[in-house]
Amino acid sequence: MDKNDFEQQYLALLPGLYRLAKSILYSHADAEDAVQSAALKALKAMNRLRPGNEKAYIVRIVINECHNIQRRRKRELPVDTFPEEEGTGGGEAAELRIALNALNEKYRTALLLRYMEGYSEKETAQILELSLPALKSRLHRARKALANELGQEVDFE
Repeated sequence: MDKNDFEQQYLALLPGLYRLAKSILYSHADAEDAVQSAALKALKAMNRLRPGNEKAYIVRIVINECHNIQRRRKRELPVDTFPEEEGTGGGEAAELRIALNALNEKYRTALLLRYMEGYSEKETAQILELSLPALKSRLHRARKALANELGQEVDFE
């Protein structure tokens, strides 16, 4: 399949792909993003497609892109849920932020990625370029250090 044939087929599928994405994401902008990302990925892989499977492949890419957008959306926090800045009150949140800032950067980063940004242990290990056991060890030490900073006696053993 050449690029022109692919473009023709994709353009014919476009309204249905958009409807599919919109039914999954409920957002016009997110649906457009998913369809555009899918087009780029499908275009890059068009030489590897078996003839006759193009439509199924493109639809599958759109569904996967929608799921990727949903996963990213889960990791986002609305701005109004962030703790108040230091010095403006905030109680426990301010105390936690101060304790986190006092930690060694490698511990703070591991904790933030894993627990505040919502990455899985595997994703966090990949981001930090650590093995999974090394990440687990780092998170354990980071939780202990954080508990120390907060003045809490916690045994994680």
